[in-house]
Amino acid sequence: MTIGLVLLVIAGILLLFGVGQRVLDKLRLTDRQALLFIALIIAGGFLPDIAVTPLFAFNIGGALIPLALCVYLWIKAGTAKERARCIAAALVTGAVVYALGRFMPDEPEEIVIDPNWMHGLAAGVVGYLFGRSRRGAFIAGVIGVMLSSVTNAVYVWSQGVDQRLVLGGAGAFDVVVISGLLAVLLSELIGELIERATRGNRKPALEFKDGDFVRKEHRK
Repeated sequence: MTIGLVLLVIAGILLLFGVGQRVLDKLRLTDRQALLFIALIIAGGFLPDIAVTPLFAFNIGGALIPLALCVYLWIKAGTAKERARCIAAALVTGAVVYALGRFMPDEPEEIVIDPNWMHGLAAGVVGYLFGRSRRGAFIAGVIGVMLSSVTNAVYVWSQGVDQRLVLGGAGAFDVVVISGLLAVLLSELIGELIERATRGNRKPALEFKDGDFVRKEHRK
């Protein structure tokens, strides 16, 4: 079982025990929806890659389902400004991950950290910094990794090398899962730290509005 599958199984078990409800609320997902997407990603990962052209194919669990989840979250974003931030964050994340892939050493003895984790961590950090929300971070992490893969494939093809691109397949499956999960976890951790530092010991007054928790407005 790959790293990505292990992480998805762990995430599914935690959801069954009620852990992560706050994160799901921010993502505007119910427990059932989250578990359904996890199950579809895992099941789809075992299906054969779907070939579109001799040089391009995609994996259902590693590309199609995560992409569908990102589209769903993007549509559920509260404002047009947040949707624009998600797109910008994905583009920046893709550029950063692509640059890392181009400039990181290829020789195993020179690699300090596994590229899957490096790309996933970079996507998570950049996704949060530019997405500025749990939804934005997840979308940027997942879409950014896919964009970097496509960009790298286009570059290789432009050099006359017929290298096949399998979006979300094999090792790319792990990177997509790691980047998405890390982006959400980092955004939750950083967001919680900032909120605690801002409010001190005061408990925030929150209300559930339009599918998200927001601070109550004090009416005069």
